[in-house]
Amino acid sequence: MERFGTHRSLDPKGSLPQQARVLDPMAPLVDDEVAIDVDYLNIDSASWHQIRQSCDGDAERMREGIMAIVTERGKMQNPATGSGGMLVGTVSGLGPHRTEPAVGSRIATLVSLTLTPLHLDEIVELDPSSEQVKVKGRAILFGSGIYSTVPDDLDERIVLSVLDVCGAPAWTKRLVEPGMKVVVVGAGGKSGMLCAAQAVREAGPAGRVLGLCWPPDSVDAARDAGAEAVTVDCTDPMAVLEAVVEAFQGELADLVIVCANVPRCEGGAILACEDEGRVLFFSMATSFSAAALTAEGLGKSCEMTIGNGFVPGHADLALDLVRSEPALLKRFAV
Repeated sequence: MERFGTHRSLDPKGSLPQQARVLDPMAPLVDDEVAIDVDYLNIDSASWHQIRQSCDGDAERMREGIMAIVTERGKMQNPATGSGGMLVGTVSGLGPHRTEPAVGSRIATLVSLTLTPLHLDEIVELDPSSEQVKVKGRAILFGSGIYSTVPDDLDERIVLSVLDVCGAPAWTKRLVEPGMKVVVVGAGGKSGMLCAAQAVREAGPAGRVLGLCWPPDSVDAARDAGAEAVTVDCTDPMAVLEAVVEAFQGELADLVIVCANVPRCEGGAILACEDEGRVLFFSMATSFSAAALTAEGLGKSCEMTIGNGFVPGHADLALDLVRSEPALLKRFAV
């Protein structure tokens, strides 16, 4: 059972780490754990948006807020959004039964910070405009945890940014078929750009990929990913419906992918989807009860899917996508 990390759950004791309120990041390593000296946290977009808003964009208040969460909980799990992010660091120790990754190797964790035991000595650098936070700290990867070795051909901060959302394009590849009409809600953000670029590839010349973007200055990013793009407040269901119907000449989408980092996008996404289509919710700001009850109230029978952040091969797929698209690489390098 130790491979799932339940031994580090302090409150409730013995619970799964993601569901625990408090984890123990300081206990000695057990059989198949990995200790990591942490250099960067990549806070997920929904959590970062909430923290920045609640602190009025003040870097020092944001720094204090993040330190307070990690100190209290032994992990980075925003109590307001329930979400976390991921990290990059150097392997500093292995449990007695663990042989890899090698001590000294640079890795990015592919599991959420909401289940990763974490201790921070300090926050070295925080820029309110970037979700990446430079830190000094220690984290634990469980035996069940997945990771990616940081490649040499890309800047580490680009790798961190891409791998934070690498499940999104993998799900897109799985669901998009040639000729489909696809809508990406929040197409100007990190996960949205990757989804849009992958959807363009999969839908092919007979398909359509429409990016719905807010704020207006994110439209160019969606277009760099290859999508048609329009500005619309994605929390306004009727505005979303009107934008999709206009773009698709009276038709709705076969697939809607929600990547927005703000709540209340469920209604528009459901309205934009054909009755027998699918909505993929890949946003930690999603209320899944709101999605289910809204679909019921609207009489919509579209299939709704939670975007599990893990898909086999997702890290390599996302990194290769960025490598092969110069406009995307430039966006992630900002």
